[in-house]
Parts: sequence; C-alpha cells; structure tokens
Amino acid sequence: MKNLRIVFMGTPEFAVSTLGSLIMNGFNVVGVVTAPDKPSGRGRKITKSAVKEFAEFSYLPIMQPQNLKDPEFVEVLGKLNADLFIVVAFRMLPEVIWRMPSIGTINLHASLLPHYRGAAPVNHAIINGETVTGVTTFFIDDKIDTGNILLRKEIPIFPFENAGELHDRLMKHGARLVIKTLAGITDNTLTPRLQSSFLKPGDIIREAPKIYPESCIIDWNNDPTRIHNFIRGLSPSPGAKSFLVTDRQKISFKVFESQPESGNHKFIPGHIISDGKHFIRVACRNGFINIASLQAEGKTRLNTVEFLRGFNIAGWTIKVN
Repeated sequence: MKNLRIVFMGTPEFAVSTLGSLIMNGFNVVGVVTAPDKPSGRGRKITKSAVKEFAEFSYLPIMQPQNLKDPEFVEVLGKLNADLFIVVAFRMLPEVIWRMPSIGTINLHASLLPHYRGAAPVNHAIINGETVTGVTTFFIDDKIDTGNILLRKEIPIFPFENAGELHDRLMKHGARLVIKTLAGITDNTLTPRLQSSFLKPGDIIREAPKIYPESCIIDWNNDPTRIHNFIRGLSPSPGAKSFLVTDRQKISFKVFESQPESGNHKFIPGHIISDGKHFIRVACRNGFINIASLQAEGKTRLNTVEFLRGFNIAGWTIKVN
C-alpha cells in the first residue's frame, strides 16, 4: 500500500488534513497540484493556498496550472507515473486528467453522497436542518460528485454547531476515511457502488450549490428554527446578512450566533425588541430570534452586549424585503 505513487490535488485548509495524514502514514506522495498564487485582501498581497504552504513545508513537488488541459501540464503530470490521484476540495478535472492513473482518481466529499453534491455541502446540510451528515470517498467520473462510492462515514450535526465547527470535524474524519479507503483498495476489500444504491424509495437528492452574496440575506418571514439554521449554516463565513434601517439610514450587518425562540406574538417580522443594553430580539413568524453576536458593515464582530454599548438601537428596524 505504501508503495503506491500518489498525486494529491487540493487547495483549501480542508484538504491539508488529508495531505498531512498521507504523509504521516508514510504514503508515497510524488506530487501536489494546487491553485495558482493569487492576490487577496485590501493590500492585494500575493497569497499561497493552504495546500501549497503545507507542501512546501513537507518538501513535496508542487504544480500550479492555470489551465488543467494545458499540454505541458498534462505531460509533466503523466511523467509522474502515478497509480492514484487523490482529490480534496479542488477544481473539476478534465477527463484527460482523471483517467490518467492506473487505479483511478479518488475524491473526498464532505457529505453523505448522493446527497449534497456541489460546492457547499457543509453549509447546506446545516441550513436545511439536517441532524446527520458525513464524508464520502468515490471514484471521479465525467460529472460533478456522481462517481461510484467507495466508503461513507456518518457524522452527527449538533443543534448549535455552526458551519465552521462542522467543517473542522469533517476535515479530520475525511482524512481518516481516505486512509481507510486506500487500505481497502490495496487489499481488494472495497467494491465501488452506484450512488443510486444508497437512495431509499421516494428519496429526492438534496443539492449543495455554491453560495452567493445575494443568497445570504435572512428572510425574517421564516420561523425561528429555520432562521437559526440559516444563520449557523453561514457562520462564520460568508455570514447571514440583514439590514438595519431608519428613515435616513441603512446599515448592513451579519449575524453569527443566535438562539431561536418559538411563541405567538403580534409583531411584524423584523420588529426589534431590545433593552438597549443586554439583548436584541427580532420578531419572525411564530417566534423570535435572539441575536448573540453580530457585525455591522465595516466594523468588527461583537457580542450583543458589546454591540449595544456602542450603538443606540432605538428607532431602528430591520428591512425585511
């Protein structure tokens, strides 16, 4: 198993855990493919991907192609004579790439496939109120996240867990699942299964498309549980967004922590109840959302008490539509 020639492909922190696990377990990683360096932040400083930083620290050969179909890149990759490619949080691969290794190309995905295919499985699982998610390894094919499954592991989602916290737990479980998958491939104990075989009668596949800024705005017409799940599903990034308004001003803000409160009331959605010192409660359908931490546009993230210490919320309402 340790003699397999492996090329690893990944970019963000989520992928680093798997690459580190491969190295720590003595696997023969003959190359790393990651995203090109790019400018970021207000200063437009050139930054490296998390995977590149780890690969440099581990003295691994690094490739950063702009175009995965570039003939020069394809040639260099082919000369590595890899038995297996392992992909974690990377771009969609062209067929000329994923068909290259003798064993195939394996992907780690942060959901229980076939559910939550797409770019944001962690966020969407929480937003939809799931209590269980997981990690899956599968062979890549010509579509996104549809290949035959090798292994899955179920992971519980805790009631007040946010996307960042779940991301970190899935990252560790995923790394272990990849190692277990490699062992199964080597000793021929794994039989790839069609994703459809994991569906129950009547199941509708839930998707996890990329999250855009316009889809991060809180709908205060929803019930408390749904809004609370939306907030924690987008926390800490990109953040669930709303707007404070008066007759003369409009301020955007993000909510990072909340507590749902069910109950009947006569307030319109978006109505703010606050003592100006300790709490902010926002009316929604059939209840309230108690805001625990938030961030006004251009400001730092604060808990509610800190926020109210510097902001007079009297006279403000929340824009609903």
